[in-house]
Amino acid sequence: MLFDGASNELGHGIEVVLISPEGKVFPLTAKLCFECTHNIAEYEACILGLQVACDMSIKKLKVLGDLMLVIHQVKEEWETRDAKLVPYSHYVTKLSQNFEKISFDHVPRKDNRMADALATLPVMFDLNLEFELHPIQITKRDVPAYCMNVRNDNKPSYFDIKQYIKYREYPYKASENEKRTIRRLAMNFFLSGKVLYKRNHDMVLLRCVDEEEA
Repeated sequence: MLFDGASNELGHGIEVVLISPEGKVFPLTAKLCFECTHNIAEYEACILGLQVACDMSIKKLKVLGDLMLVIHQVKEEWETRDAKLVPYSHYVTKLSQNFEKISFDHVPRKDNRMADALATLPVMFDLNLEFELHPIQITKRDVPAYCMNVRNDNKPSYFDIKQYIKYREYPYKASENEKRTIRRLAMNFFLSGKVLYKRNHDMVLLRCVDEEEA
């Protein structure tokens, strides 16, 4: 499976090419009808491909993408620091559990330009030149593939950081990536008694207050 996301003045689009071991090619594309970054578009493309592969009951899948950020994040080789990408990374991991075998690999962008994908497939894969091409599927997506439902727990935004600094405790069921993020963020905070302060760029301490104190 090859995937790619694109963003320009006309909007955002995602493209996927699925190739079977027999050489059958299934190209599909979708227009994203919501604002997003290029990185999110790449994740949307990857998720679209995985969802279609699941619908086709594919059990073994090799995923190829040209954006190193996405590939290394889903392989948990790089930390996902952008909060907007965290649910996408987790969702890719969840979808990956539907396959008996799945791998993610990076390919140079010159080998993953979707406009030229079908022409480069014989070079990238051991396929016959007379491969079978299925009709291109074009769809439209009005909402992101993954939306985070936020529930108010009546705790201040800095609660987890304060708990870590004070007790070296993490939230229940926190993943390793989430724990690393808390440790990294905690480096910019200072606890004096019961009061938590945040250091800004010029090292001035800013007091953290909850909704009641504010």
